[in-house]
Amino acid sequence: MTALELLAPARNADIGIAAVRCGADAVYIAGPAFGARKDAGNPLSEVRRLCDYAHRFGVRVFMTVNITLRDDELEEVHSMMLEARRCGVDAFIIRDERITGWKDLDAPLHASTQCAIRTVERARQLESLGCERIVLERELSLETVRQICSAVKCEVEFFVHGALCVGYSGECRLSEYLNGRSADRGECVQACRSLYDLIDSRGRILVSNRALLSLKDYNLKSRLEELAGAGVMSFKIEGRLKNASYVKNVTKDYSDALDALCRKYPHKYCRASFGHLHGGFASDTSKTFNRGYTTLFLDGKRGKWSSMDAPKSMGEAVGTVKNIRTTAGRYTEIEIEPASRNLKLGNGDGFAFSTYDGITGFRADVAKGNTILCKPLSDIKPGITLFRNINNSFEKSLENDMCERLIDINVTIAFRKDEIILTGRSEDGREATVRIPSDFPVADNRQRITDMLHTGLEKKTDIYNFHLRDIQSEEGLPLLSASTINALRRSLALEIDKIPLSVPDRQNFNYETDDMTNLPQTDKGDVLLKTKYCIKYELGLCEKHFGTAPEGKLFLLNNSRRLELVFDCRRCEMSVIPAQK
Repeated sequence: MTALELLAPARNADIGIAAVRCGADAVYIAGPAFGARKDAGNPLSEVRRLCDYAHRFGVRVFMTVNITLRDDELEEVHSMMLEARRCGVDAFIIRDERITGWKDLDAPLHASTQCAIRTVERARQLESLGCERIVLERELSLETVRQICSAVKCEVEFFVHGALCVGYSGECRLSEYLNGRSADRGECVQACRSLYDLIDSRGRILVSNRALLSLKDYNLKSRLEELAGAGVMSFKIEGRLKNASYVKNVTKDYSDALDALCRKYPHKYCRASFGHLHGGFASDTSKTFNRGYTTLFLDGKRGKWSSMDAPKSMGEAVGTVKNIRTTAGRYTEIEIEPASRNLKLGNGDGFAFSTYDGITGFRADVAKGNTILCKPLSDIKPGITLFRNINNSFEKSLENDMCERLIDINVTIAFRKDEIILTGRSEDGREATVRIPSDFPVADNRQRITDMLHTGLEKKTDIYNFHLRDIQSEEGLPLLSASTINALRRSLALEIDKIPLSVPDRQNFNYETDDMTNLPQTDKGDVLLKTKYCIKYELGLCEKHFGTAPEGKLFLLNNSRRLELVFDCRRCEMSVIPAQK
């Protein structure tokens, strides 16, 4: 049986704990430094706190060490990773291949997507270095994913949700070129979300002031079964800079989807950790941060991937603007033709709409039915599609209606002549017994004591969900008080807590270490960014697909900085290079 893992992001320990509570099987977090998100660092004491909580459910914690390292940093990184291991970190997501040579680091190493893993050859190279897992490039087809999974013995992880880098992972230098901040060092300024003009070789502006390199967000929730069938075992959510509400919503949504997959194939798949979700908010990824969703190149064909009109979150489309009325400069009244009969707007909701000049956002001071009252707006017009990017009531439910994650424990209670024996077996295989002397009188009302046992032992306590399966008695049932029954249950929970949790067996992984000097190095040359995304295709200017194309070269212009676009139509790839002066 294959254990499927949902891997969630954590900006900090509190968000990581929230992800565990919402169904994550593993969480990835940065330590004090050396992660690919410089603004998401955490002291090791916080990493330890997350590990202590996560391990109660068999959830693993991975630390990111996925930037290019300088020679003078290696000793500090080595020391940090050894200490992190003592704090409970289960694996490290790495980029620098020199880390694989540290034999005293007794933890699995996962080759980051920053290692640019998009071919069978590259996957095998990193496996041969001792990486027990590889994290694949996002711009791959399902067929390529299947080929890589079949070619390696190590675990394979694939992104399924979140923001998309426009360039191939680990090979983008656009931020460093434009701003001096290197993505390879965790300092990316997200230049792909900036606004550009598209100009031709004659200097004519073809497109003005649009986010021409910005992609929609990834969403493969409906494709998890195909990915699992291809050999992917870990499904990764992007977002180590995202807030708690985002992580909770997306994690629960994908956890529910993986649970459904495991129920569909109960003899083929199981979850990689323990516990079941109970109650809480109803997840909905259309109501949380997104730039619109895409499956990118998963089907092996090109589609409309860009979010050039909305590089920030637009949210869910709620309808079109029907009527507008402005009252003496005090407020604007907007009547909406709703996209759904079930649309419910609320005070404090956030909205956005697109205009020629960009994106305009506003808050609803008052919402009545399909009408919004807000501060004066000058650029909104009838017919415009209105999006809601902050659903106030939904955000409150994420904050106040948290689900519970509970581990099932089946309990039997036996009454012997001189003692009471309470035995519990948890879903993860731990078993414990509590015994107390039986000097209680026999109860006259057997049914009443039976009901009290069910009421007192079948309870949710901390992280456990108790189920009374059997009552055994040599003679009658003793007259027990409710407090005694509760004390028995609590004592059993404490005894089970003392037993180390058994995590499902990992894949048997053997490797022979290659000489790292034999690995081919990527020749970046002058290329700042290379991508499967194509601006000409997005704008209908691709001769291969649409039969028409602009003459001469194309350039991007941003704050007087010119970038040349180079198109490799045979490979269907686009590169961005510095323009010659």
